[in-house]
Amino acid sequence: MDFSATAYMQVLFSSFTAILFLQSGIDKVLNWSDEKSFYNQHFEKTFLRNMVFLLMPIITCIELAAGILSALSIPLLLINGSSALGCWGMLLACFAILMLFFGQRVAKDYAGAATLVPYFLCSAAGLYFYVI
Repeated sequence: MDFSATAYMQVLFSSFTAILFLQSGIDKVLNWSDEKSFYNQHFEKTFLRNMVFLLMPIITCIELAAGILSALSIPLLLINGSSALGCWGMLLACFAILMLFFGQRVAKDYAGAATLVPYFLCSAAGLYFYVI
């Protein structure tokens, strides 16, 4: 099979995104009460304090979807060069990180927000390799 440099980059970015978001999403599901307590405390002094019950399932589902789509895209890329799932995975990854970044900024956890910047840049670069 003739594999381009772009296809290699797509597989690498999708692998990274799959690991990142599957671990994060599964961790939220398996430790739901601890995660909910963390978020309740994190946002207790913000306008988001009464929305954690709604926002937590949304971010969890988006993280899991980004991870699953990214993971499923790898064999499709390798078998037939199909990149649609990977593109959607990268787009959801960017969206998830933007949501997390927004939450960190609202909570005035600027150090936590700063740690998300490399993840966003990686997701955005991955998306770029899917759309070029």
